[in-house]
Amino acid sequence: MLYTFQESGFDGIMKVGGWRIVVGQWAEMEVNGLLLLVFSSVFFWFRGGFCQDDAVVYIVTLKQAPAVQYYGDIVEMKSENGRIDHGGFGRLNNLGKLSNASHNGIEYSSYLIRFQNSLLRRVLKGENYLKLYSYHYLINGFAVLITHQQANKLMKRREVANVELDFSVRTATTHTPEFLGLPQGAWLQEGGPQFAGEGVVIGFIDTGIDPMHPSFSDSLSDTAYPVPAHFSGVCEVTIDFPSGSCNRKLVGARHFAASAITRGVFNASKDHASPFDGDGHGTHTGSIAAGNYGVSVNVSGHQFGNASGMAPHAHIAVYKALYKGFGGFAADVVAAIDQAAEDGVDIISLSITPNRRPPGIATFFNPLDMALLSAVKAGIFVVQAAGNTGPSPKSMSSFSPWIFTVGASAHDRVYNNFIVLGNNLTISGVGLAPGTDGDSMYTLISATHALRNDSTSENDLYLGECQDPDHLNQDLVKGNILLCSYSIRYVLGLSSVKKALVTAKNVSATGIIFYMDPFVIGFQLNPTPMDIPGLIIPSPNDSMVFLKYYNSSLVRDGASGAIVKFGGVAKIMGGLDATYSNSAPKVMYYSARGPDPEDNSLTNADIMKPNLIAPGNFIWGAWSSLGTDSAEFEGERFAMISGTSMAAPHVAGLAALIKQKYPSFSPMAIASALSTTASVYDKHGSPIMAQRAYSNPDLTQSPATPFDMGSGFVNATAALDPGLILDSSYDDYISFLCSINGSSPLVLNYTGSNCESSTVSGTDLNLPSVTIASLNQSRVVTRRLTNIASDETYLVSFSAPYAVSVSVTPTRFSIANGQTQNLTLILTATMNSSSASFGRIGLYGNRGHVLMIPLSIVMKVSSSNATIS
Repeated sequence: MLYTFQESGFDGIMKVGGWRIVVGQWAEMEVNGLLLLVFSSVFFWFRGGFCQDDAVVYIVTLKQAPAVQYYGDIVEMKSENGRIDHGGFGRLNNLGKLSNASHNGIEYSSYLIRFQNSLLRRVLKGENYLKLYSYHYLINGFAVLITHQQANKLMKRREVANVELDFSVRTATTHTPEFLGLPQGAWLQEGGPQFAGEGVVIGFIDTGIDPMHPSFSDSLSDTAYPVPAHFSGVCEVTIDFPSGSCNRKLVGARHFAASAITRGVFNASKDHASPFDGDGHGTHTGSIAAGNYGVSVNVSGHQFGNASGMAPHAHIAVYKALYKGFGGFAADVVAAIDQAAEDGVDIISLSITPNRRPPGIATFFNPLDMALLSAVKAGIFVVQAAGNTGPSPKSMSSFSPWIFTVGASAHDRVYNNFIVLGNNLTISGVGLAPGTDGDSMYTLISATHALRNDSTSENDLYLGECQDPDHLNQDLVKGNILLCSYSIRYVLGLSSVKKALVTAKNVSATGIIFYMDPFVIGFQLNPTPMDIPGLIIPSPNDSMVFLKYYNSSLVRDGASGAIVKFGGVAKIMGGLDATYSNSAPKVMYYSARGPDPEDNSLTNADIMKPNLIAPGNFIWGAWSSLGTDSAEFEGERFAMISGTSMAAPHVAGLAALIKQKYPSFSPMAIASALSTTASVYDKHGSPIMAQRAYSNPDLTQSPATPFDMGSGFVNATAALDPGLILDSSYDDYISFLCSINGSSPLVLNYTGSNCESSTVSGTDLNLPSVTIASLNQSRVVTRRLTNIASDETYLVSFSAPYAVSVSVTPTRFSIANGQTQNLTLILTATMNSSSASFGRIGLYGNRGHVLMIPLSIVMKVSSSNATIS
């Protein structure tokens, strides 16, 4: 059901049967056989025979086809005159997507919901339960709060396919358009930034959005901005997301929190029971993909240029299912995805990953990935962050071949400031801050050595963090540089740079330096805005060098040991001006890595992950006015943060440019265009490097492999003219899933498809990469290429992975527009090896098109009787 509702402000508690429910969000429940529709929020309690500890959220899927499958089958049945017969259930709009209207008033989706309700009433007759969501568009099922015994009852029903426990999920620019070459490349091809992404709707499953941010205004462009006809979403209206929040740019906004509410972790005032972003993450990712062009970035009184999203004229639809305090839950996320697909988004951007690897026979079989498979069938391109759990192998948190997975790279803009010590040693740091005046050197005084006489021990950790000026002797600190400890408390949000800056100003310090506690290792420090000279030394090793200089410069009384002189001096060089590096891009240490784990035992899948890398480090983006995710940017309108969460929306925005140019492209065609044109070289022409360790990551770099960077670094302009594409279909993925041992019941339950005998492995899918987890002697692999450009002749070359011989046929071919060409690879193990090795297929067209297909082979067995330990 589509509706817009106005929150009444009612905050009372409704008591029904054995329930107490705090009002705030629609949910359906049955108490003593009475079906009720309630507007629940925040949390509820149980009493009587239904103990709170007994009830948990389950995601239940039914065997009957969801709407997208049902309509899809109907679309394939044409009448004799060539028209599509919809059987009275729905119709297609002019873009080939399903509209939500029904000619005969009998809507298949409504039928599914009624069937779900009937099933629950029959199976759990006279018992208490709370149905949180109806899933009907991408998967047919529901989320329900029930006991383990009730779950077993449902599982025994023939109508029920799967009953799974809900699980938790987590969240995983001014210059990147220039770094990606958009102004002179992709944007130019689309007619300029005022047209880039026009007519495309990107759906964001995230923490919401700040609708008042200028990045999402529809009045900054003189170009027409009609809401696309194929989009049918709505805008929730609440107290903190009032009428008028949506516009022609921000075309839809909803929130989903029912599962979080049942767990008692949702706080309506803090988490905002609305699409409003109280975190900042969703506002940031939305602006990276599709923020308006040329929005001024002013932070802490400093100007940092103008920001733009990758597709500045694309539309944004927000589906809030993530929250600052606790992350989110799959039941809410699946509901958001289901709604986004039904609303008609073209692209789904997921800067979120599950907190655990899905259990079962394969990682692909879980409600989230299965819903996204149906989204792909509906023509929606799905992009997901790889996760921030690198650099360990098999740390990938995005698994399925129909999902486009993005890792994080650095780009070439760097904000570096540094300090020069009295012994002429220079130490680099991070901080968006001015420098001290001129060449003057200033005395260094640690907070632990500047305590008032009535303060506690100088070894107190908290006192060294400079969070309270009342503990410091202003006469001692005034005019000098204050030194503060950056401890784990900063990482946990218990202490903040902002409070330390207030302290420094209150005691009249000239500047501030934070030295890193040795226990803070592997934490990504973003350049932090400071309104006085300052910096953070991010390296524990450099911090030790700095402290050694400081301590050795102290002059102490020989008898008492008291400090009689602070001898250490330094000056702070400003960090407001960016510098540009030739070593970018490089894979960041935190970016999750392949090989793709197929199951919980970490068996390697025959699928390359990530698909590619995109800018994810130190990314400027819009920030919510009430955003608290990064305390250092609280109250600011822009923030600079890092993660694969920032990389994914870059690709979502670039995909919108491809969708705009090629409206008929399937999701896999978009994936191919992005992948085959990616670059494996940095700005200097050297191989892209990958950081290998948390500590001192730049000292542990080595050349990146496809398991680090996928096909390489995204090339936005080349992706708009790929020449050839490798396409694949929903049926191909069904065949792939059916080939997994023991998967037939799961495939039937999730998709309604009956498995026939299938030997289609991930290697056999027509992907723009070739991955073989175990090459046993020899393997024949075929890739099907389709020409979307002018007639062209291609030469084919290759580099073979170590311990593998490669044969490619043909080595030269001519292909006309619209024609297809098969490329056959024979890969043969030449020796036994359990180490992954990599190669590449290159296709070079005489009209300038260049495509690269990476080869990744893990285990090689050269003879049938060989063993590898």
